[in-house]
Amino acid sequence: MNEIIPGVYHWVSQHEGIGQGVSSYYLTHGGDAVVIDPREPDEGLKWFDDMPVPSAVILTNRHHYRHSDRLSDAWACGVLCQQEALQEFSPEQNVQGFEFGERLPLDIEAVEIGALNAEETALYIPWAHAVAFADALVRGGEQGPLSFLPDFLMGDDPAAVKSGLVAGFRRLLERDFDNILFAHGIPIVGGGKAALQRFVDEVAAAL
Repeated sequence: MNEIIPGVYHWVSQHEGIGQGVSSYYLTHGGDAVVIDPREPDEGLKWFDDMPVPSAVILTNRHHYRHSDRLSDAWACGVLCQQEALQEFSPEQNVQGFEFGERLPLDIEAVEIGALNAEETALYIPWAHAVAFADALVRGGEQGPLSFLPDFLMGDDPAAVKSGLVAGFRRLLERDFDNILFAHGIPIVGGGKAALQRFVDEVAAAL
């Protein structure tokens, strides 16, 4: 568990279903807190004992429910996911919907990506100068390049999906940020916006 930006904590845990490490985040600001795409950290929930109790678990898409039930039960808080995905959850999972453009706890803005999944959400976190991605953008290794998911996970027309993702990234580039938080990959702290701009330019030139 590492504080990578003031108020933003990151950890990696092994996801048995995909056989890879995935990233989760705890954010605290102004006395409130949330967790994003959480798996229980190796330290267990006791790590949070001396921290502000999260008021919500926020998912960037429906596939990132992970250990949300453990955390929401421990803290008696709800789980939030974009409303297009609500039919994918059972009533017992306690998932509530939000709309694109809505302000979530900690002044986090839910930004529509517009491709890959109907509910695919980027979270713009202005006080942390950060954007958090779901599956629309991933990063390989600690210093690895930005990339898309493999084509076989992009449906029947990967080129069209990539074009839609690039359009969503361009909308994000209108915002002020310098850090990128990935669900799949190590965060970029500093230089994130410039890295995303380069990636968009390279992909757009190749499409």
